Amino acid sequence: MSDINNPVPLLALRDIIIFPQMVVPLFVGREKSVRALEEAERQKRPIMLAAQRDAKTHHPGPDDIFTVGTLGEIMQMMKLADGTVKVLVEGKKRARVKRYLDSDEYFLVEVEELEEHCDINAELKALIRSVTSSFETYVKLGKKISPEMIHQIHAIEDPFRLADAVIVHLNIKLEEKQEILETSDAAERLEKIYSHMKSEIEILQVEKRIRTRVKKQMEKTQKEYYLNEQMRAIQKELGEKDDFRNEIQELEDKLKAKQMPEDARDKTEKEIRKLKMMSPMSAEATVVRNYVDWMLSLPWNEFSDDKLEITEAEKVLDADHFGLNKVKERILEYLAVQQLVGKLKGPILCLVGPPGVGKTSLGKSIARSTGREFVRIALGGVRDEAEIRGHRRTYIGALPGKIVQSLKRAGKSNPVFLLDEIDKMSQDFRGDPSSALLEVLDPEQNDTFNDHYLDCDYDLSKIMFITTANNEASIPRPLLDRMEVIKIAGYTELEKVQIARRFLIPKISEKNGLAAENVEMQDDVVLHVIRHYTREAGVRTLERTVDAIMRKVAVKVARAGKERKETITIENIEQYLGVASYKYGKSETENQIGVVTGLAWTELGGELLLIEVAVVTGRGRLIITGKLGDVMQESAQAAMMYVRSRANLFGLPKDFYSKVDIHVHVPEGAIPKDGPSAGITMVTALTSALTGIPVDRDIAMTGEVTLRGRVLPIGGLKEKILAAHRGGIHRIIIPKENEKDIEEIPDSVRKGIEIVTVSHVDEVLREALVIDGSSTFGALLEEREHRYIDLYGKPAPAEGDKEREEKDEEAKQVSLHTH
Repeated sequence: MSDINNPVPLLALRDIIIFPQMVVPLFVGREKSVRALEEAERQKRPIMLAAQRDAKTHHPGPDDIFTVGTLGEIMQMMKLADGTVKVLVEGKKRARVKRYLDSDEYFLVEVEELEEHCDINAELKALIRSVTSSFETYVKLGKKISPEMIHQIHAIEDPFRLADAVIVHLNIKLEEKQEILETSDAAERLEKIYSHMKSEIEILQVEKRIRTRVKKQMEKTQKEYYLNEQMRAIQKELGEKDDFRNEIQELEDKLKAKQMPEDARDKTEKEIRKLKMMSPMSAEATVVRNYVDWMLSLPWNEFSDDKLEITEAEKVLDADHFGLNKVKERILEYLAVQQLVGKLKGPILCLVGPPGVGKTSLGKSIARSTGREFVRIALGGVRDEAEIRGHRRTYIGALPGKIVQSLKRAGKSNPVFLLDEIDKMSQDFRGDPSSALLEVLDPEQNDTFNDHYLDCDYDLSKIMFITTANNEASIPRPLLDRMEVIKIAGYTELEKVQIARRFLIPKISEKNGLAAENVEMQDDVVLHVIRHYTREAGVRTLERTVDAIMRKVAVKVARAGKERKETITIENIEQYLGVASYKYGKSETENQIGVVTGLAWTELGGELLLIEVAVVTGRGRLIITGKLGDVMQESAQAAMMYVRSRANLFGLPKDFYSKVDIHVHVPEGAIPKDGPSAGITMVTALTSALTGIPVDRDIAMTGEVTLRGRVLPIGGLKEKILAAHRGGIHRIIIPKENEKDIEEIPDSVRKGIEIVTVSHVDEVLREALVIDGSSTFGALLEEREHRYIDLYGKPAPAEGDKEREEKDEEAKQVSLHTH
């Protein structure tokens, strides 16, 4: 320890310790410190640089300052305009304050230099090498120190200078630096520095691992977020309007004004809060914004006022549609109950009928008559359950189902909702839409319908659901059980004439630019068109046919002027439509053997179905052609077995079937046919062909037959009778058990057709088979029937009763003669 040129001024430092060989710029503002600097500069004396124990102390005393510091020299000093002083000092050597001298202007102290101990040995050299190597690692990890410093450190051989050069760059606490400053032994000082450096290196390595891991985990969306934030900052600097903030405010205002259930409101508020925390350009923000838009655009508690005036509603329905009385009655019933009760769940109707009878357009009329909005969903070909319930928001491009979308389009929560072609839905791996409709069409469940996209309940109970279908059998049974089925069989000729006169001709004339005075078309002409150019249950073909007439009239009017008037008559109708497509009535002009007219039901309505039987020499084969289904082929086999069992009654040899081939054919072989209702038709055709007795050409029949000859009931009777009426048939044979369904046949049709009910095939044969053009096969059966008692036609004459045997032989000869 050596004395110094005492006394010297002292500069109290805050948050910094200056080591020997260290050059530091300082900004000094306290008066005592400034005067100490000025005094040292004036006397060209060193200055004691010691750190305060607490940097927050503004007026420190001797006890507030560390006793060990560094003697330094002032290299440069400059007074600034605000009174502070900028000074550049360099540390020279360590020193300790011996005592403070009395001085009010600045700290004046006596100091003594600290002696440093250094024993050069292997341990010190190892320490020097370790510190140098660790410092190199520290610099590479920290990347805040210039790499050139590594070379400078490697060039230092003196342990004291090495310690002072390294400690400056370590990020350690003030107290730890002060402790190293006060350490006089070189080895001890380097060991402490090495320990601190290893700790700092470990921290830096952990930081590096964290940075690497975070960098790997950073996804594209995070990068976009940072870029979008920068973009927002740039837009803000450019003074652009913050549209996103205004949009959120607009959404909040809409939510306050919107009437909606509490759970839906809470969910929307939550999504808006989430939206505030997102970048407007992020993908998630777009998803949330779309969801909020959907929630705010739905008519949660918005309803149309029902028109409860029954008379007015009836006028609207009658003005739009002719006939369809059952459907109209059901709508009026609903309005009447609504008027009396005041609150009623919407009915769920299913209109089943062939194409073109007005099922879809009826939905619009119902909406107009009740004063509700009208929406329509076409279900034909729909095979994804999400089409009904919507997609969950986790999917890209997710949307609500068609139910919710249609409600948004309607703008009200109680529209007339038409689910068109409900029998045409299918299913695949994406689900079964008909199962999703079970909740929609269940009055006990649809008040809490949950769409996957909205993820909250929506009340569908106020909606009037109307579904349409061509084939009731194609609708799943659980779904059909939830609906009230109303069958629309088709229109009679009279109804078609009225529809054409009231609706089709005025509409089509206007569509083609024709006035009422440009064309004249009487009802008899319309009836001729219906009979000879159309054959359908509905009026679509009739509409196209009338359109073809009006287009040709439009050509003539365009050539001759708007005053031209065209009169359409039966005589000139071929000029407009060409040769007639169909012949009205039966094409056969005489009774034929083995040809019978049957009645069939299809999705397009009722149809006439010819059945032909030919008998040729053969080996007992029964050939069935005409693309018949399994059930219809079985009906042919049952019919053949019945005829064989009655062979004796019909005057046929017992083994007749083993010597002939019988061919049963149903024309229009490209069209698939199936069902049991052609049973009595086949029995009649087979009996006619085998006995040679012709069938009455003006009779048609339908009914299922059993092996015992009983005639069972069938379905679609109304459609079948209407088809017979369209085909000009005047007599129809139906099962006795279908007699109750005759009430559904319009009076105009019943007046022109004689309906015969039967319970056994023998009754059918009595009516259908004609022997000589006037008498029927029934007369022959009555003459012979009392001789046989067995139901299957096996004769049972008393043994030795010659008289009976002779009469049997006589009856057989009569039968063979007619054959």
